[in-house]
Amino acid sequence: MEDKVLRKLFLGFIQIHILHHAKEHPIFGVWMLEELKEHGYNISAGTLYPILHSMEADGLLIKEERNVEGKIRKYYTTTEKGNMVLNEAKNKAYELFKEIQD
Repeated sequence: MEDKVLRKLFLGFIQIHILHHAKEHPIFGVWMLEELKEHGYNISAGTLYPILHSMEADGLLIKEERNVEGKIRKYYTTTEKGNMVLNEAKNKAYELFKEIQD
């Protein structure tokens, strides 16, 4: 039960991570999996890719396909809406951090 609740909570954190990095530079799935792992999020590709697709469908990310060594790799960057959502999430996270840090 706890794992399910934490997983649901962390989904929002993962989406903020994705927006943050996709704003800095184009990201792709395998890179994002490794980046998330460095922050303690051990999710599978089967979990990440639906998140990316959902964020794209919501207008937060835009996808660009590039040919990398003969394979098509999908890169994601934030849209204007994604940047606005990221800024709002940062503000809310900062307020929450200030409140719970004691």
